Amino acid sequence: MPKINVYLPDELAEQVKDVGVPVSAVCQRALEQAVKRIAAVRAVRLDDPDSLELAARTSRVTDRVRAVLRLATERARAAGAAEVGTGHLLGGVLDEGGNLAVRVLQVLEVEPGRVAAALPAGTGGGAVPTSFGADAAAALELSVVEAVTLGHNYVGCEHLLLGVLAEPDGAGGEVLRGLGVEPRAARNAVAAALAGYAHLHANAAAAPDPTAVVTAVVQRELRPLVERLERLERG
Repeated sequence: MPKINVYLPDELAEQVKDVGVPVSAVCQRALEQAVKRIAAVRAVRLDDPDSLELAARTSRVTDRVRAVLRLATERARAAGAAEVGTGHLLGGVLDEGGNLAVRVLQVLEVEPGRVAAALPAGTGGGAVPTSFGADAAAALELSVVEAVTLGHNYVGCEHLLLGVLAEPDGAGGEVLRGLGVEPRAARNAVAAALAGYAHLHANAAAAPDPTAVVTAVVQRELRPLVERLERLERG
């Protein structure tokens, strides 16, 4: 059986050793999931809704990413492109508008409007593309890798942004890098944004129900008055 070396930071390696984590089993499971999700991406046909839906479920992409893929396909069609490229994917992210990738760009002081203006224009309308170009396929695969690396069991628009940025040949990554977006900074911004969201969500979940708080206060203040009235009635 072939072996794959796994290199860990010294501190993490010591922790793994102390705890006795079964590295081989953990890595095998993670790799199996990554391979399955990447294979699903490679099998997508954009003219086949069932194919796209199956890939979305298997790869665990979010609803926003599904919307981005549809918008990217429309961009490619409107541009007369035979395939969906990373420029179309990035344009789809911008068109969707409400996703974390757009927020990350703003945190990095890159306004979405500048990104949109830098994307290459098409030559005119055409038929609906049936597949991803080599660059877009690679970016989608890298999106899965980014999600797995960050320990996430889904692929969101923030991972797609990182995948487009990491892909070396496509127009999308070229535009982002040309505007000063660096992979490490973008990855750190994504991690920080998700950590902040998780913290906010946890605090919101732990916060008491405002209605319950008000009810408790009212009951506490009124109880002495009610007891006095009861004593007077018995009196």
